[in-house]
Parts: sequence; C-alpha cells; structure tokens
Amino acid sequence: MSLVQQSSPHAHRARSTSQVMLIVMLATLPGLLAQTLFFGWGNLINVVWCVLLALGAEATMLMLRGKPVSFFLKDNTAAVTGLLLGLSLPQFTPWWVSAVAVISAIVLAKQLYGGLGANPFNPAMVGYALVLVAFPVAMTTNWAEAAMLANAPGFGETLNIIFAGQQTAVDAYTMATPLDEYKHKIASHTAQEVLQHPTFGAGVARGWEWVNGAFLLGGLALVALRIITWHIPVSLLAGLALMSLAFGANEDVYTPLSLHLLAGGTMLGAFFIATDPVSAATSHQGKLIYGACIGVLIYTIRSWGNYPDAVAFSVLLMNFAVPFIDHYTPPRTYGHHKPRRGIPGKTG
Repeated sequence: MSLVQQSSPHAHRARSTSQVMLIVMLATLPGLLAQTLFFGWGNLINVVWCVLLALGAEATMLMLRGKPVSFFLKDNTAAVTGLLLGLSLPQFTPWWVSAVAVISAIVLAKQLYGGLGANPFNPAMVGYALVLVAFPVAMTTNWAEAAMLANAPGFGETLNIIFAGQQTAVDAYTMATPLDEYKHKIASHTAQEVLQHPTFGAGVARGWEWVNGAFLLGGLALVALRIITWHIPVSLLAGLALMSLAFGANEDVYTPLSLHLLAGGTMLGAFFIATDPVSAATSHQGKLIYGACIGVLIYTIRSWGNYPDAVAFSVLLMNFAVPFIDHYTPPRTYGHHKPRRGIPGKTG
C-alpha cells in the first residue's frame, strides 16, 4: 500500500513562494494608487525603476554565482524588494540614489549571504538605511507636497526631475513630511501653531492618512488570506501606541499618536516590511515580542533620535535580535504540549 509521506500537520496545497510574493505585490496596489493620487507620479516611477534594477541585480549575481537565473527570478522576491524600496523612497529621489539602494539591498543584504532564506536582515531596509545615512539631503528634501494628481507635476516632468537631475524644478513641488515638520517646529511653537502648516491640511496629515489607510487595507487582506499572521502588525502598532500614550500625552512637546499612526511609513512598515518571513521572528510569541519592540523603537527614534521616521532602523535593529528571540520562544512541536515548568516530580 502506498502512503503519502508528508510532515505534520499535513497541510495541503500550500502556496509557493512565487504565489505568496505575487499576492504581497497585489496587496500594495491600494497604497501605490493612493500615493499616486495624492503625491503624483514619483512613487510609480520609482517602483518601476527599482523593480527593474532589482531583477537585473539579482540576475547578475545569480550568473556570477553559477545559479539558474530564471528559476530563482521566478520566486518574485527580488521584485518585492524593489517594490518596497520604490514605495518607501521620496517621490523625487534621484535615479542614482534609488540605484544604490536597490543594488545594496540585492547584492549586499541578500546574495552575499547566500540568497533567499539566508539573509538575516530585511534587504529593502538595508538599502533604505544605507542611502538615508549616505545621502541625507537627497533623502529628506525630495518628498512631494500633497496635491491631487491633476495639480502635481506631469508624468514627463517627473521623469525629468528624477532622471535628468532638474533639482531646481523640484523645489516648487516639495515639502517636509508631516513627521519631520512637527518634530522640528514643536520645539519653538505650540501644537496648534504647528498644525496650521499646509502639510497637515484639514485632517491628520494631508494625503498621508489616505496612503496609510490604503496600506492598512492591503495589509488586512494579507492577514485574511493568511499570507501573514496578525501578531507582528498588531504588536508593532500596540507598542507604538502605548509608548505614545505613556510619554507623548503633551502634544506641545511630542508628536501626537494620530501622526505616529497615520503619517510616515507606519502601516507599510507594520504589514509589509516587518513581516518579512526570512528576517522576522518565527513563533507566535516571538512575533509578538519582535513586533512590540519595533513599535517601541520607532517611537524612541522618532521622539529622541535624529530621524523623523524610523521604520527602517527599528526593523534592522530587531533583525539583530531575532536569533535571541527565536532561541527563547521556540514554536511548539505539532502534537506536543508545552513542557511543564519547575522541577520534575515536585508538586504543590
């Protein structure tokens, strides 16, 4: 009699890596659409450019390593890395800054460690953090002012700004991010005065709340489809919220919770970046610890550090801690109970 040889718990028709990555890419589309509607064509151009660069860098490294190119490119992981960088970088980032970020992510953070499944750090965040430290001016002065697509630079003009280096033209369309504006103005102004700045608009943060809401929608779809679990996003947002409630109640001193949640890259980070299956914690308990610590670090760096948005650094710092977390929070073996605590044979 022929028996099916399959490890417990006998899951059937599991999705391939390629399918999972494709679903992740589709889930980012609401966020990309919101970015395009409110901030113009920059993010869409960055996404296409970064994805092409990521695929090219991956193919080059695979050939140099003597690996089958088409086989590994089809897993879509390189495309996701390029996509996440394109979504994260400022709208008018010069093409060469994006190139440095993508090549660093694929070559240094992924392929030099052995490729998919061997990288201890999130490749996209390695690339982002590297260019943020190396090119701070380019990474902080090229954020588009929130305006509906009809009022933003046209597609051709945006291409010229990104690829032809027309930085004099970009000044008319850029503005500090809400987190950056609040962080640097609150030291000399009241919260009411700071919030009068056009970057905040009539809502929480003009345009940014819709972008974060769109990424939240896509992230919830990933949870519903069981592509990711709820543990990391929920614990990350909870850690960020608890820190804000504990230390940032005075809006005349610290950034309010609404801006922490709905401005910057919070929802993109919580659902699409921190949940990277390779560099994140493994067990449910470990994921809760991992996510909560990322949330705490995001608030800490935003409030007392030099960077207004801190998702990349927070994720990378916790990537360092993942082996430690996994060691002390191993997943329960299927079919076994948790071991009893205490000395065997002792009761009471």
